Amino acid sequence: MEKSLDDIQREVDQYISQFKEGYFSPLAMLARMSEEVGELAREVNHSFGEKPKKTDEADNSIELELGDILFITVCFANSLGINLTEAHDKVMHKFNTRDANRWTKKDTD
Repeated sequence: MEKSLDDIQREVDQYISQFKEGYFSPLAMLARMSEEVGELAREVNHSFGEKPKKTDEADNSIELELGDILFITVCFANSLGINLTEAHDKVMHKFNTRDANRWTKKDTD
């Protein structure tokens, strides 16, 4: 069974709640998110860019880096009381209304 965003938010909250420190401050989480995006950029560059990985570099993957970004995004949302399903719905509404004709749609034939 696949997890919903609500399930993921609860799972992360249960994990973080076991530690006295709890969630980091919003500024610390933003810094952490920036670090993780940088690590993703590095992996994408190794996989699709002109910069090969050094032979002694760890074998990270785009999948794991995206997972790290998802984790910190969920932590950030949880710490601020943001429901990511509701946030997603609001963003999709924006894309489906404001940006409805922004891109060339595929033929439905």
